[in-house]
Amino acid sequence: MAYVRREARNGLRCCVLGFAAGVAALTVTSDAADARHHRHAYLHISHHSARVHHHAHSEDYSPPFASIVVDGNSGEVLQSSNPDALRHPASLTKIMTLYLLFERLDAGRIKLDTPLKVSAHAAEQAPSKLELKAGQTIEVEDAIKAVVTKSANDVAVTIAENLAGDEDAFAKLMTQKAHALGMSRTTYVNASGLPDDDQITTARDQALLGRAIEDRFPRYYRYFATPSFTYHGEAMRNHNHLLGAVGGVDGIKTGYTRASGFNLVTSVHRDGRYIVAVVLGGHSASSRDAHMRDLISDHIREAALRRTSPVVAEKTERAEKTERAEEPQRAPAAKATLAARADAAPAASVKAGPSVGSNDPMQPLLVRTITYRTAPIQTAALAPMPALQPEAARPAPPAGRPQQMAELTVSSEPAPTEPAVKSDAAKVETARPQSAKPEPAKAEPAKAELPKSEPQAPAHAHSGWLIQIGAFEAEDEAKQHLSAAQTKVRTALAAADPFTERIQKGDKALYRARFAGFDKATAEATCKQLKRNDIDCMALKN
Repeated sequence: MAYVRREARNGLRCCVLGFAAGVAALTVTSDAADARHHRHAYLHISHHSARVHHHAHSEDYSPPFASIVVDGNSGEVLQSSNPDALRHPASLTKIMTLYLLFERLDAGRIKLDTPLKVSAHAAEQAPSKLELKAGQTIEVEDAIKAVVTKSANDVAVTIAENLAGDEDAFAKLMTQKAHALGMSRTTYVNASGLPDDDQITTARDQALLGRAIEDRFPRYYRYFATPSFTYHGEAMRNHNHLLGAVGGVDGIKTGYTRASGFNLVTSVHRDGRYIVAVVLGGHSASSRDAHMRDLISDHIREAALRRTSPVVAEKTERAEKTERAEEPQRAPAAKATLAARADAAPAASVKAGPSVGSNDPMQPLLVRTITYRTAPIQTAALAPMPALQPEAARPAPPAGRPQQMAELTVSSEPAPTEPAVKSDAAKVETARPQSAKPEPAKAEPAKAELPKSEPQAPAHAHSGWLIQIGAFEAEDEAKQHLSAAQTKVRTALAAADPFTERIQKGDKALYRARFAGFDKATAEATCKQLKRNDIDCMALKN
């Protein structure tokens, strides 16, 4: 009996081992067939399956590499490798797709609960996808989360079609927006990032976009930090594995196609420092992430602690036309004088926004300062000022005339005409070029004194409507707010006349920050746009 039991156990062991060997052989065969299927499939589509990652890591896979690290506070490039070489963005494309969506949300044209209709074209997109069906709808907020976490191609196309009518039209808007931001080497032909030879970008352009979307839409940028998203019972984890794993990482997007390699744009805020880093062309997701970790650890300490660079602003077609139209009107002598004054860098000068997409120093903003005294307060704001001219050609004030109290800061624009001055009420002075030598007062006859008359509105402010964005204790603070407002709302304020207005009551002074040159409708519309950019304002009739 013992022998029978022993043989039975041996027979059972052989059966078990034989079954296991059969299962193993079946698994190897199945995996090989599945691997062959996916090797063929991923030549045409982009997704994040483990099999694709494994194949992409093979020794013969060598996508072109590029990287850059930019200090978000100063705009300085801390590291770069092939930053301007043309690369394919893959799913980094969806950052721009969301930029245009956030723009519509910010303008109030759609809401987070607005339903987006899914077309047959959107539903048939290759993975990664949410498996939406034609005729179905998805709310805007769910669409954002699906794009951020799962990088869903069907959702990206749904956004494009609902915002622009079709994907081709949306891609043109994406490219226009990229160029307006200064992404000069970027072209989009689809909204998802699925493979296309004509869809190109650079590491530098993607870093610029990463900074722009965070500066422009802080309220919606937070979605890039979404760790996971559940839709119809299915949980999807964010493909950006640095979220929650590397201190200070708050987004923003991964991407992969065979042609692009493994891409990643990352934003890091740590201990007051802020950097945006880009890696394009990683051999695998893990090697890409490891390289990004190294870039962050190597360069985060080099970043500035204080924000000195302006926000990334868009250069619109209207602003470009305005600049071209105004350029011939700028007299060479006046431009030379202004340049000399800019080189001297007077303490009272205020800088405005730079040309879009560049890291050039901010250009000076024209700000006139108007001084008022109480008992009663006389308004001398917006009076015409004479064109800027050499000091030798100007009449000097006669002896005994009170010192005029306001100044014209450095400007790249033609100086407006000088206002008439009302005695003991409001006194306005155009700052003289530092390079000119003042003429002795005795050289000019008394008849050269400016006429004393009621102040008049400048010629360009026919309607007499103003926008005030605040009243501040310091003049420089008021000017800084004017500069910031003109940077954020560049188009609407391109032709406006910024100035400060000093109100004196007893021993206390305040400086109103104002823009002139509007009619009622334009003033109210511009004020609404300022408020959408978190700038308090009110439209006033002068």
